[in-house]
Amino acid sequence: MIGIFDSGIGGLTVAKAIMNSLPSYDIVYMGDTARTPYGTKSAATIAEYSLQVSDFLFNIGAKIIVIACNTASSAAYTQVCENFGVPVFEPIEPAVDLALKNSRKKQIGVIGTRATVKSGVYEKMIMKKNGRSRIHSAACPLLVPIVEEGWLNRPETTMIIKKYLHPLKTRQIDSLILGCTHFPILKKIIQRKMGKRVYLVDSSLAIAEKIKSFLEDHPDVDEQISKTGSTRFMVSDLTDRFEQSARTILKRRILLEHADL
Repeated sequence: MIGIFDSGIGGLTVAKAIMNSLPSYDIVYMGDTARTPYGTKSAATIAEYSLQVSDFLFNIGAKIIVIACNTASSAAYTQVCENFGVPVFEPIEPAVDLALKNSRKKQIGVIGTRATVKSGVYEKMIMKKNGRSRIHSAACPLLVPIVEEGWLNRPETTMIIKKYLHPLKTRQIDSLILGCTHFPILKKIIQRKMGKRVYLVDSSLAIAEKIKSFLEDHPDVDEQISKTGSTRFMVSDLTDRFEQSARTILKRRILLEHADL
């Protein structure tokens, strides 16, 4: 099966995209809700948590691990690759490729958690691929707890997003990377505040396409993954709020399972 993890609910945007792209593939989603958000923690702590969740997925049979969390990817991608011997996918490079493809002036904005923005991972990868680019980043730490709480249509949410995005609007960016998998859940508000001329990069769609292409090119990995269409959703702390928000994102009822890490 394909194992997907995030610090909380945001990675469900990635799970949904993968389910749509590969509907017959067995998928297990693990949300580390007991320790969310990752974005306020140190890189060492994020790496430790990421390795623990990856170990859990590997031990229940994951043949591919998807780090559906920008913060975890920036802090732990290399360690996860080195420790588990299975293909590992992350949202950062697919998002960068999509931003560069759709940016006319190579004026690219990035929003993410404090940890992701502090790491500079997007700036480094963008400049590696196109040294003429100009990157403007902004940390948006309140957006993850807002999504986790289900405050998707509150006036307070719109006000906070407007304040976070204002510095990027003045930079006249033409592409904006949603550098956290929670943020596509707020995509409509973000697009409205940035304007129609700014292309929003949703890494969940890019990562799903990348996995599909990888499996087409690597039949040896593809044949190891069971294809009964089974989906499991697991969390490190069961909450009613997670279940309600998951139904909103996935457009379906789900059965949540508790997992001890």
